[in-house]
Parts: sequence; C-alpha cells; structure tokens
Amino acid sequence: MSSKAGQVIKCKAAVAWEACKPLVIEEIEVAPPQAGEVRLKILYTSLCRSDVNYWDCKGHTSIFPRILGHEAAGIVESIGEGVTHLKPGDHALPVFTGECGECPHCKSEESNMCELLRVSVTRGVMLNDGKTRFSKNGQPIYHFVGTSTFSEYTVVHAKCVAKINPAAPLDKVCILSCGFCTGFGATVNVAKPKPGSSVAIFGLGAVGLAAAEGARISGASRIIGVDLISSRFEQAKNFGVTDFVNPKDHDKPVQQVIVEMTNGGVDRALECTGNVEASIAAFECVHDGWGVAVLVGLPKDDAVFKTHPSNFLFERTIKGTFYGNYKPLTDLPSVVEKYMNKELELEKFITHSVPFSEINKSFEYMLKGESIRCVIRMEG
Repeated sequence: MSSKAGQVIKCKAAVAWEACKPLVIEEIEVAPPQAGEVRLKILYTSLCRSDVNYWDCKGHTSIFPRILGHEAAGIVESIGEGVTHLKPGDHALPVFTGECGECPHCKSEESNMCELLRVSVTRGVMLNDGKTRFSKNGQPIYHFVGTSTFSEYTVVHAKCVAKINPAAPLDKVCILSCGFCTGFGATVNVAKPKPGSSVAIFGLGAVGLAAAEGARISGASRIIGVDLISSRFEQAKNFGVTDFVNPKDHDKPVQQVIVEMTNGGVDRALECTGNVEASIAAFECVHDGWGVAVLVGLPKDDAVFKTHPSNFLFERTIKGTFYGNYKPLTDLPSVVEKYMNKELELEKFITHSVPFSEINKSFEYMLKGESIRCVIRMEG
C-alpha cells in the first residue's frame, strides 16, 4: 500500500476557477478513496474537446471551481473498501463512464450505458456521499465527469477504472480512455461499414479521425471527410480519408453535395462534431434503402434535430453511440492489447506534448485547430 494510503495527499492540480479563464496550477488536497473508490496517480492526460466545451460554457452548463480532464492514464495509488479488481500499483485508465456489472445495461450485450455510472456533466461530487474529494484551504473543488484528470492525484469510482497491461506505454494509451475509442468504436462497433463501402465523416478532429481510421481498417474504399477547415484534409489522408468537402465552398447543402458525389449517397456516415446541422446532414447524405448514419458528437443543450419523416420511410437508419459502444472494464484491456500487437496506430493521433505546468498551451493548440491530441506530462 502507498505510504499515504488512508491519508489526505497534497498535490498540484490545474483548477478552472471560472469560464474561459486560463487554468491555474494550485496546490490542493485530495482525500483518500471511500468505499468503492480508488485514488489514482495520473502520469499522462490529454485535452479533449469536451473539456473545452465545459470550460468555455458555450452551449453547455458547467460549475466552478472545477478540475477538468477525463482522458488519461495512471497508476492506482490506493483503494477503498470493497474494491477487488484493482490493487495499488496497477496501471489503469480512468473512464468518464463505468461498468457496475449489475444493472440491465451492464448485463446486456447490446449496451454500455451503465445505469449507475453513466456520464454526468452536471454532477460535481462523488456518488458515495455527495461530496468532493478535492479542496483548497477548506473550499471544495468540483469533479468533472467522475475523473478530473488535470490533477496529479484524483479519486474515481472503481468501476470507472480499467486495469491494463503494465507494459503498455501510458503516454500513448491514455487517448483510449475517450477520444480514440469514441470515434473508432462508433465505426467498427456501430456503423460497421463493409469492405468496399463509402463512408462520410463529419468533423476531422481527433474523434472524427478515429472514426476514419475505423473505416480504413474496415476496408471502406471511399472515405469522405467533411470539415470547415480545409487545411485538415492533408493530415486526414493519413487516416484513410480519400475525399474532402468544405461546406463553405458550396452554395448548396453539404448533404446534397455528397449525394451527388456518390450517386445517391454514402453507405455510412458519422457525425463527430456535435453540431446539429452536421448531424442532420450526416443522416440526409446516406443512401436510401441501406444507409446508416451514426451520431457521435455531443450536441448543445438546446439543439433540436429536424428532418423529413420520408427520410426514415425510405429505409435510412440513424443511430446514436456512447463511447463507441465499448464497455470500459470489459473491452478496454483488449483494445490496449490491439495496440500492443500493432493492430492500432495511436502515435499518429498525438501531435503535441506539454509539461503539466504549460497545460494552457494545450487549450491554445486545440482552439487554433493545430492539434489532434496534446498529451500533458504530469511529471517533468
């Protein structure tokens, strides 16, 4: 056991005190884990667009002060009462959703939407007692989606922590805990394009590129990337994208452009931005009779999806997906093994790296559209 097991740990964390203001590196106190919880020493974390969405609050409601971060890798420092699948020293990935193993969703082969541990962006406290495990000078600091990985130590519900191969490089597999699995799984587990098929990907950020990678590995012959930043096309070619469409370059709806490009529509489409107009376009650009659109991105709180009912009557299908339909504890270890067996390429998703002291640079890179993933090194 850690020498600090059962005690409060003082460590550094990047605290968001208010919306749109740079994170501040503070010395905070992290309480020990309670029953069913683990305390993790975070070694690597990375910035996901969802962190930005709940930092700038444009279209989303957030609470402050808060420790953001949910894509990370680390080592179990100590465990709370009743935790049996983890022990101190285990290498692990914290995930923003969990797998209690007892609810109907966890027992179903068709769902990963755990009733107990389903993601909550508004809850800033632990389930056990409704309190935070973070504080500074006695002031509580709120959690974010149950992970709060922008801290050297964090406390997470144990069933949101996947034990992984200790030989896996944590600075690479950290991106599996959100972005890569969300996009890649949306394609291979939900859209399931057939070899030789056509796929449209709306949004060429990290999640969209992971979706494109899934289409490439599935054998799709035509992968159309849709994005408002034309410079992303060159980079997207490395992930299998064969064609590029910038909606701003056309005087007609982008779904019409894609239908005309593909003689009736694509076989599969994935929306990876959260923009509701892009979601509608993704659905309306798939081929009648067999086309399937999968919505991946997180929409704004007030978004409304509108399309003509005939789009459904003519045998188009729309699906949603959550974390690529992966069950965190059951599936993540095997995804890590696929990387270890060189079946997955994670390195090409990581374009930047910064020390924890410069975490705000990762926000700058993302807001400028310069990075796919920026890994934040907690030490050094």
